[in-house]
Amino acid sequence: MTQDLQGQHALVTGGGTGIGRAIAQALAGAGAQVTITGRRGDVLQGAAQGTPGLFPLEMDVSDEASVIDGVKAAANKRGPITICVANAGIAEGRALHKTDLEFWRRTMATNLDGAFLTIRECLNSMHDEPWGRVIAVSSIAGIRGLKGAAAYSASKHGLVGLIRALSEDYLGRGVTFNALCPGYVNTALVGQNVTSIKARTGFSDEQALALMVDVNPHKRLIEASEIGTAVLWLCAPGSQSVNGQAIEISGGQA
Repeated sequence: MTQDLQGQHALVTGGGTGIGRAIAQALAGAGAQVTITGRRGDVLQGAAQGTPGLFPLEMDVSDEASVIDGVKAAANKRGPITICVANAGIAEGRALHKTDLEFWRRTMATNLDGAFLTIRECLNSMHDEPWGRVIAVSSIAGIRGLKGAAAYSASKHGLVGLIRALSEDYLGRGVTFNALCPGYVNTALVGQNVTSIKARTGFSDEQALALMVDVNPHKRLIEASEIGTAVLWLCAPGSQSVNGQAIEISGGQA
């Protein structure tokens, strides 16, 4: 996709790995200055060294003070944030009867509270700008739920609800709000999930991977670059009427 995002400042949480890194690379390739955040400075530095236009910033989305200070520092260095991508999240399945309050709260603190804090602070930064894009990375689990992952599914449903409410709040103000809802994406997280599934079920690597691949209607893993391309589309001219949507990227109908 050819487009010019020169002069735009994007912030991508969880931008050092996986989907977040692919999104950040896509935005930087289109000319944006991209602040990538995460908790691991070495990972962020490695991602930034590989792609011009990426700027690392250590920030913990589950810590309000860290988000406030981080977004402010990014805006002070590279100008108002006009593209906010709330991507940081954790994905871990656990049966409800094995879900204690600590696990539930940790999931919500990152996946939902973290997105709320990130979006809130980025909106403060772009308040006086005539154009802006807020994009949250939810999941297919945010639309139809995921078996064995009640906390994760609830957090991703909440994220879709947050985006839809904000799209109503900001109608006519030049800022759009959308959620991307991918199925299983070919990232290192899939490997972690394979290990977790094997430990719980005794399945082989192939059987554990097949459980995830089969969730995607087209029966293959989605590439992270496909999510990056979707973000570029939402930032492109002509996308201004796409607002308040939960966009499935899953290879078929959920």
